[in-house]
Amino acid sequence: MTISITAMCPDSGQLGIAISSSSIAVGARCPWLQAGVGAVSSQNITLPALGQKTLENLAKGLTSDQALKAALAEDKFSAYRQVTVIDTQGKAACFSGTETLGIHHMKAGTNCVAAGNMLSETSVIEAMVEAFEHSTGELSTRLLIALAAGVESGGEAGPEHSAALKVVDDYTWPLVDLRVDWADQDPVGELAKLWQDYEPQMLAYVTRALDPRKAPSYGVPGDE
Repeated sequence: MTISITAMCPDSGQLGIAISSSSIAVGARCPWLQAGVGAVSSQNITLPALGQKTLENLAKGLTSDQALKAALAEDKFSAYRQVTVIDTQGKAACFSGTETLGIHHMKAGTNCVAAGNMLSETSVIEAMVEAFEHSTGELSTRLLIALAAGVESGGEAGPEHSAALKVVDDYTWPLVDLRVDWADQDPVGELAKLWQDYEPQMLAYVTRALDPRKAPSYGVPGDE
């Protein structure tokens, strides 16, 4: 029901997740990120608290593998979970329980880790990792390239209906938090369009937050 790519950028220090699912509003449940700590995708039969708990464990100084194992140890239904983790050093960990749905696969690459369930075939995940590793540019762009590569390689066994992109930087709030909660067709394409519209405006919103005196106008009546 879900494919995801979780990654960090060694140049910017950003952490991010791009994810798509046949279910509605995947971005509301699965991606969990904390600036300066890590990123976690909790999927399959999703327990959102696993994302929160794994981040707490990372913040305590545990490695990605230790943080994930400790969080799973507190979940009596861990056999139903699929989780990926990456820390600020690009070190990844992943887990797929014995009850993970359908064809499932996971793979860690350089500064990234991808996973999916109910896949058309396992090569979908291989394609996502390869696409990320060979891409350049903003972390958000690279994540979307990888997600699109997964879809183009077969994606899920059924149609995708939702997608999300979330990236954190140096701030307590997400730098990017874009969602397509439902689309009858091509939610990943719709998400890419949102990013194309948002990217040119992104840093202006950061400036408005940090120092409104230097903020560019909104270009609306009353704030030309």
